[in-house]
Amino acid sequence: MHCPFCQHDDTRVIDSRVSEDGASIRRRRECPACGERFSTVETAELKLPAVVKNDGRREVFDECKLRVSFDRALQKRPVSADRIDDAVRAVVRELRLSGERELPSLRIGELVMRELKKLDQVAYVRFASVYRRFEDVQAFREEIERLERDLPALEGLQLPLLGESDKPAGKGDGKKK
Repeated sequence: MHCPFCQHDDTRVIDSRVSEDGASIRRRRECPACGERFSTVETAELKLPAVVKNDGRREVFDECKLRVSFDRALQKRPVSADRIDDAVRAVVRELRLSGERELPSLRIGELVMRELKKLDQVAYVRFASVYRRFEDVQAFREEIERLERDLPALEGLQLPLLGESDKPAGKGDGKKK
């Protein structure tokens, strides 16, 4: 590897560490010519399926676009960057495991919605509203009702949609009306 400081054509590795998730290796390098040190990250280059857009165009899968989708949906929501990274990795892993050469963008959107549903209900509805092109309030209402039907399976994975003080009395809290 060339030195980014002096462009010397050879550097040596002085330390290597595997990342926590085992998906990459961080290497500490030193240039014998100028003595500068720098880090590199090595990851496996695996071919992901091409994305078939709704209009028939084909694009190379772009993990950055996937991350932006998660970031937009989760903007100003109490979800850690680590949990978002895990969700992005889960979608990418699912795409790799599909074994397909091409996947429709709709399938990728469904995978994103599945992961958002686990992370944050508000982010899920935000993404679904754009992804499914909600036209009116009724479409939002139907999606929220569908989400509420799925809530028992999601219990404990995230913060409640309504805070405890926001819940109406008599709805499963043990209080009498």
